[in-house]
Amino acid sequence: MTVLGNRALGRATLARQLLLDRADVPVPDAVAHLCGMQAQEPQEPFIGLWSRLRAFDPAVLSDLLSGRGLVRTHLMRRTVHLLTADDTLAWRARHEAMLRQRVLGTSRRELEGIDLDELAAAGRAVMADGAPRSMAELVGALAARWPAPAPRALGEMLIAALVPVAQTPPRGLWRTKAGVRNVLLSSWLGRQPEPASPDGSDPVGQALVRRYLAAFGPAASADLRAWCGLAGLPAAVSAIREELVGFRDERGRELFDLPGAPRPDPDTPAPVRFLPAFDNAILGYHDRGRIIDDAHRGLSVAGQRVVLVDGRVAATWSVDTGTVVVTPLGRLSQADRTAAAEEGRELAAFLSDGESHRVRVSPR
Repeated sequence: MTVLGNRALGRATLARQLLLDRADVPVPDAVAHLCGMQAQEPQEPFIGLWSRLRAFDPAVLSDLLSGRGLVRTHLMRRTVHLLTADDTLAWRARHEAMLRQRVLGTSRRELEGIDLDELAAAGRAVMADGAPRSMAELVGALAARWPAPAPRALGEMLIAALVPVAQTPPRGLWRTKAGVRNVLLSSWLGRQPEPASPDGSDPVGQALVRRYLAAFGPAASADLRAWCGLAGLPAAVSAIREELVGFRDERGRELFDLPGAPRPDPDTPAPVRFLPAFDNAILGYHDRGRIIDDAHRGLSVAGQRVVLVDGRVAATWSVDTGTVVVTPLGRLSQADRTAAAEEGRELAAFLSDGESHRVRVSPR
C-alpha cells in the first residue's frame, strides 16, 4: 500500500475540512459536508464557518437555527453538535446506545437500579407538551418518582442520552448569551428520528463511514471511532470495503478513503487559518499527528483556540478588548508572522462588525 506521511494527510484534512481554500457553498451544505460541527461553546461554529466559507454571514447561521434547518443537540461522543435537521433525524437512533453508555461511564453508581427505558418514557411524557425546559426543570418534574440519584446524573442521562432533544434558540445565535433549554426533537422538527434498521443491517453506519471519509479521510477505523464514539463500525467498514481505497500511515496503520476524494500534493501551499475551540479538524481523529504535534495535543481538548500555519497548529489565539492576540507555540518566520497578522485583522473585523482590525502577534 502507498504510505502517506503526516504532511500528505494534513493537506488532505485541510482540503476535506474546507480549510485549504475557502468554499463558496451555502451554510447548510457546509455543515452537512463537515458531518456537523462541535458546538458546546455556542459561538464557536460561527468562527469555524468564517474560516471555511467565503463571505460568511453569521445572520444566516442564526436564521437557520431559528428556522429549524440546523439543530443543536448531543450526538457524536455525547458532545453538543450543530447539525442539519436531516442528519440529526437520520443519525440519532444509531448513536443512542453509545449515548447511554457514555453517561453510565461517569454516573453508573448514581443510576444503579434505575430502569432506563422507564425513565426515558417518563422524560418524554413530561416534555410532550412542547414547552422548553432546562435540565433542572426536567429533573425537578421527575424528582418525586426518582428521588435518590444525584440530579446531575439523572439530568445528563435524560437530556444527553434517553430523550432526543434540541436546544432551542436564543442559545447558539450570533452574539447571544442564553441558557440551555430543550424541547423534544420530534416536536421541534415536526418529524420523528428515523428508527434503527429492523433487520440487523446497518445502512446508517455505512453512510456514516462514507460521510466521515469525505470530510476527514484518509483515516483509520480508530479515527472514525474517535470522531463519533460508536463501537461496531468495523462491520460497516467491512460492508463497504470494496468501495474504498487503502493506504498506510507512517506508523503502519491501515487507512481507508473514498477513491475520488481530494488528496492534494503534500507541498500544496496552506494558508493561515484560525480555528475555534474544539474544532473537529483536530478532534475528529484518534491520531492527530497530521495536524498537531504531540507536545501540543492537550490544547485541542482544553478548549484553546488555535492557529494553523503551513497546515499545522503553530499558535493559540484569543481576543482582548477587540484585539486578536496570537501567541506562537514556537518560532515563526517573519513571513508566517505577517500572514498570521493579516488573517488576524480579518478575524478581528468579523468579530467586531468592522469596528476593529487590531491584531497582536506576541513574541516567542
